[in-house]
Amino acid sequence: MLSFLKYHGLGNDFVLLDRLHDGRRISPADAVWLCDRHQGVGADGVLSVLPSTQAAFRMHIFNADGSEAEMCGNGIRCVAKYLVDRGLTPGPVLRIETGAGVKECQVQRGADGFVETVIVDMGAASFARERIPMRGTGEFVGQPIEAGGKPFQGTAVSMGNPHLVLFAGADLGLAEHFGPLLEHHPDFPERTNVGFAGISSREALDLVVYERGSGVTRACGTGACAAVAAGVRLSLLADEREVRVNLPGGTLHVRVAKDFSHVWMRGPATLAFRGETVRDP
Repeated sequence: MLSFLKYHGLGNDFVLLDRLHDGRRISPADAVWLCDRHQGVGADGVLSVLPSTQAAFRMHIFNADGSEAEMCGNGIRCVAKYLVDRGLTPGPVLRIETGAGVKECQVQRGADGFVETVIVDMGAASFARERIPMRGTGEFVGQPIEAGGKPFQGTAVSMGNPHLVLFAGADLGLAEHFGPLLEHHPDFPERTNVGFAGISSREALDLVVYERGSGVTRACGTGACAAVAAGVRLSLLADEREVRVNLPGGTLHVRVAKDFSHVWMRGPATLAFRGETVRDP
């Protein structure tokens, strides 16, 4: 039997596995099965909580297709909530190792005493192609890129994982059709997440994200951070102020330092249910 917890951040949902006792990860094939919404539990990804030599805890992420992700903004909020609510760390500040480095989280409790909101220092936003990674040299900011015969203006950003941000409107149809084409664009050797954004003011934007390895999701934390960073870089959004990022599942709040050295994300984390499952032989 496999015991698990189901969490979500604005509908971006995860199966969470506590592997602190043995540090053992499941296989990519088991992650695909768990994420299957018809034959498994159903999720956008699998989070494993592991011991760490760099911080108090480590988070490992499998996408729904069994590929590994370096970082997940909604996922790390869920892990922080799990650790504090279960009394594994007192909070309110905790450090979690990820594939994109150690991230500091600050939890905020609700009236019931359980964690309701988490603020994450997501680290720096980088526009350097070699950091994303993206083929070529220099930065890819407000430059043309094509998919399926359609031209876009894109900005590539690393939030510890690769993102391509298109200020083409938060259009679900665009995301569903062009997201997979751009995810596998030959300029991105490790594929990329693709954000379709529309700006409504200097402190607000709408966003739909086609996530690498998972498809269109209800919310994407790193995608929200990448979109705000790209908007600040293009002088479309305000720096040093919280920007409301309206996603299909709800709103995240993102603040970008003037020099892009830090990006802070604030948003909820929710426990949906606990369960046990066994894979069919």
